[in-house]
Formats: sequence, C-alpha cells, structure tokens
Amino acid sequence: MAYKLTINGKVRTVDVPADMPLLWVLRDELDLKGTKFGCGAGICGACTVHLNGKPIRSCITNVSAVNAPITTIEGLSAEGKHPLQVAWQELDVPQCGYCQAGQIMAAAALLAKTPKPTDKDIDGAMAGNYCRCGTYLRIRQAIHQAAGQHEMEGRNGAPGKPTPVAAGNGNGRNQK
Repeated sequence: MAYKLTINGKVRTVDVPADMPLLWVLRDELDLKGTKFGCGAGICGACTVHLNGKPIRSCITNVSAVNAPITTIEGLSAEGKHPLQVAWQELDVPQCGYCQAGQIMAAAALLAKTPKPTDKDIDGAMAGNYCRCGTYLRIRQAIHQAAGQHEMEGRNGAPGKPTPVAAGNGNGRNQK
C-alpha cells in the first residue's frame, strides 16, 4: 500500500506493507541510516525519532500508524549544527556511538518541552534510552550545554557560545 509521509519536512511516498515498522521504512526504503536498530522491542531507544515533536520508537511503530510529521536525526540539522549535535561533539559524548542518534532525539524532545532541564528532568526523559558504554554523565552534561546554546540561539537566531566545561571526557578519566 502507498503511504504519504512527511519526513524531515519533505513529503515522501512509500509503497510498503501496512505492518512494516517505520524504522525499516526510514532505513531501507528512504535510505535514512541515522536511526538505528537496537532491540526491535521499543526498549533501548536507539530507534527514537519524533512524531509531531514527540519521541517514539520507530522499531515498534507501524508505518500505517504514522499520522503526523516525522523528524529523524538527519532532520535536526543537515549541517550537524543543532545545539545538541554541537555539544555532543565538543564533549566527546559518544564512545561506540551506536545509541547516540536515539539519545540526541530524546534529548531534543526534552529541550523542546523543557528548555532549561534539571538533572532530574534529564534523567527522567532519558531513562528509556540505553547506552552500553555508560556515557550517561557526558550525555547529561551535553544536554545542559545545549540548553544554554539553545537559549542563546532562540534570542538572536545565531548559535550560542558553548559553555566551558572541565577538562576530561566526562567519565572520570582525563583522556581524549
């Protein structure tokens, strides 16, 4: 069956079975490889995308259930300049990197809803996204940094100046 989807601001038509998970539509039909397959059960968060601004698990969302615009990691910023993407790079958040697209998408939904999150807000919003490498402290630090950049970006339309951070990579070891 043909489905008309708005993905990252572009209308795309796919002819796929109704029960095909959105994840496979994105990856296999539309060649958007940023969204990852993790568990296939909606538990790990690696496949997180936004449906009308809300984070969803694309591995358990059938294409037939999509009724609003989708944003993937590729849609946050084509140039990789979204405040979260910048903070992730500046703080060397990823270790293996596999879960990071889902982490960033969950964090983007949090910042859209709560522009100045507390640690408790962050922990609650990110609880369903697993990182096997345990970079949770760096993820939290990057979200705080991006919140500052996002606030500055909203005021004058230009990317904000990053918040200085302590030396080290956020995992207790001073190595790069």
